[in-house]
Amino acid sequence: MLNKVLHHPIRTQIIALLYVKDAIAFKVLKKELELSDGAIATHIKALDKEGYIKIHKFFEENKPKTEYSITPKGKDDFYQYITQLKGFINDVEPPQN
Repeated sequence: MLNKVLHHPIRTQIIALLYVKDAIAFKVLKKELELSDGAIATHIKALDKEGYIKIHKFFEENKPKTEYSITPKGKDDFYQYITQLKGFINDVEPPQN
């Protein structure tokens, strides 16, 4: 059974970006995914609830900033999710015409 939290296109994109980067700022994530603040917040909340990401809030030059990073659990579960997807894809045969 595929991971229901990760098997959502936006959450898959977020966790995939975090998997290959140390941390991503909110503004960068918003630009990369072309989503509204509310949409990002909704999906970040779901990933945080599962323990897949860490949220880092701080001030830089007196301006609030938020960055996200992936947790070891997030890396493990994402890797398992991708492995399952690859298994499904490898089983697909070309159509017989």
